[in-house]
Amino acid sequence: MPIVKYPRAREPLYYEWDRKAQKCGLRHTIFAVNGDQYTGEWLDNLKHGKGTQIWKSTGAIYSGDWKFGKQDGYGSYSVPDPVTKEYKRVYTGWWKNGQKTGQGVSFYPNGERYEGEWSDGVRGGWGRMYYLDGSSYEGQWEADQPNGQGMLRLANGNRYEGGWKDGKKHGPGRYFYVNKGQLLEGTWAEDIAKCGVLVDFDRDKAPAPTQYPIPKIELHDPAGVLAEAQALLDDSDN
Repeated sequence: MPIVKYPRAREPLYYEWDRKAQKCGLRHTIFAVNGDQYTGEWLDNLKHGKGTQIWKSTGAIYSGDWKFGKQDGYGSYSVPDPVTKEYKRVYTGWWKNGQKTGQGVSFYPNGERYEGEWSDGVRGGWGRMYYLDGSSYEGQWEADQPNGQGMLRLANGNRYEGGWKDGKKHGPGRYFYVNKGQLLEGTWAEDIAKCGVLVDFDRDKAPAPTQYPIPKIELHDPAGVLAEAQALLDDSDN
């Protein structure tokens, strides 16, 4: 009886081609259809590990950690200067799921700088902001604005310590007029002091004190009216 040999079953060639096309491990530069380029590590066809991405449309570059196709871990993001074409850092710090999250430093085009915590891509937590006019804010942030407790220090040394809401002084606080040697302690609402008490504070050390000190108010009760009223209140409590 003749022996019939059947050809061994083989998987289609496109299966093999697909496996070879899958990106896994360290690869040289890979160019996307839109011109973006990535050099680094891959896992299951996704950027994963250490790598550098350059976006063609903006020229921006990110170098750092990746996880399943997104910035995740520690990395630095820079953009080219429109005039000199030299790269300038925009952010260096921690990322999660493609967003700035955790501790990081951000550099703004006008020269301002933020150092502190981030949440979902915006300033959130505790941080310090250095402004172009020489002032600085240190305290709590939420939704990219000062919110909670914080201190604003102006370039002339004056400072505000107290509550903030949506980037404005709000709630109990103290404003130190270091240049005049005075202290305003009171309550603010939307950056405006609504009520408070102004007293002299280190007036003898102030560089530009007021001409006259703030007089102290003394209560006089020669007839004992206040003492009698207090006694009546005490009796009513018993």
